[in-house]
Amino acid sequence: MKVCVVGAGAIGGYMGVQIAAQGHDVSLIARGPHLAAIKENGLTLRKDGQEINVRNVFATSDMTECGPQDIVLLALKAHQIVPVLDDLKTLFGPDTVMVALQNGIPWWYFQGNGGDYENRIVETVDPGGSLAKGIDPKRIIGCIAYPAASILEPGVIEHVEGDKFPVGELDGNESERLQIVSNLFESSGFKSRILTDIRSEIWLKLWGNLTFNPISSLTHSTLVDICQDPLTRELATTMMTEAQKIAEKLGASFRVTIERRINGAESVGKHKTSMLQDVEAGKPLEIDGMLGVVIELGEMTGVDTPSLKALYACVCLLNKKIQEDAVYIKERPLGE
Repeated sequence: MKVCVVGAGAIGGYMGVQIAAQGHDVSLIARGPHLAAIKENGLTLRKDGQEINVRNVFATSDMTECGPQDIVLLALKAHQIVPVLDDLKTLFGPDTVMVALQNGIPWWYFQGNGGDYENRIVETVDPGGSLAKGIDPKRIIGCIAYPAASILEPGVIEHVEGDKFPVGELDGNESERLQIVSNLFESSGFKSRILTDIRSEIWLKLWGNLTFNPISSLTHSTLVDICQDPLTRELATTMMTEAQKIAEKLGASFRVTIERRINGAESVGKHKTSMLQDVEAGKPLEIDGMLGVVIELGEMTGVDTPSLKALYACVCLLNKKIQEDAVYIKERPLGE
């Protein structure tokens, strides 16, 4: 099976290694030193005290070199997709399936599910509707990436925890192609439950992203630090409560309580969120896809979000300083 991972960073790279290790024809889209290292030495995954290195992959920064694929794993951050939309389309054949792995509320949230907001453009993550108009929603399968991973060094992915990649059709159907994607993931060592309500699962994952990512970026704290500090734990609870009210107005449901969700994050331990890793690396922060979009949906549904807006304002300013002034916090070993 031909599989292209668009965005072979921490999560995309983790998936790419394990899928390639099963003998599939895998292409990896990466850039910079990470791409150079993959071309020279292959891509390495460190997991459970072992190393898996795959060299039977095609690595490039140019999607147009790959040709049509059977499955495209879109692992770019929300703000990175529009600039490469034309190149992304070169990966599509008549039956190509695109598995969307973005954090937060995706551009396709109101596509393919009917209801009062059908085909509503989510402006925060898709200004002007470029993605909604440019990618046929019938091509998309939603996927929630639960694992935590990081790029340890160029060409080396370190798996932290988790192996769940649940998938679902936008309309909730259990299609043949959905089963094919799930089987691909399962045979590659992941757990891939088939969902009939992908949007409720998105909110469950987003609960953590919209709280722990911004709090960590501002406090430079790990998950366990945030969850064990009484004040930040209370803040996380307040933010999750605001988000839950929005989600339920949009028809989503939650299969766990807020307390259980926070306890789950605490159990991960001293893990740095992706947003904190981006702060330390001086990279743009994925704040709109995780938090700004929830505020937009709050305004749409008439739900007040004072805590979400406060964190959003602070992280937006931090993001501005990072991009305009090249401000970043040099990473230090934990405990130093």
